[in-house]
Amino acid sequence: MKKSKILIRICATILMLVGVGFGYVQFKLSSAKKAVESHLLNQKDISKESIEEIDPFIGNLAGDKNWLVYVKIKGDEKKYHYYINRSSDKVMLESYTLNGREYVE
Repeated sequence: MKKSKILIRICATILMLVGVGFGYVQFKLSSAKKAVESHLLNQKDISKESIEEIDPFIGNLAGDKNWLVYVKIKGDEKKYHYYINRSSDKVMLESYTLNGREYVE
């Protein structure tokens, strides 16, 4: 009986840790997407209808650049990747792709 209680507590702890980790990742992705979308709408004067695609993802880069947001604007051949610089709370352009070639800022 005592062993089953210990096993249940271990399983509950593992599930809780996995849930916290998943929640953290979803929060970071969601906040990055919202910040980039707000930046495009307010700072770059791009209408919401002009944003063809906006998709947050985990990049394989160091620090703040690990949480990237892919943006495709209607009528623009470029595909953009933004991130949030946490030290200045600014949305930064990390790179853009044009004709299959990536240009890093």
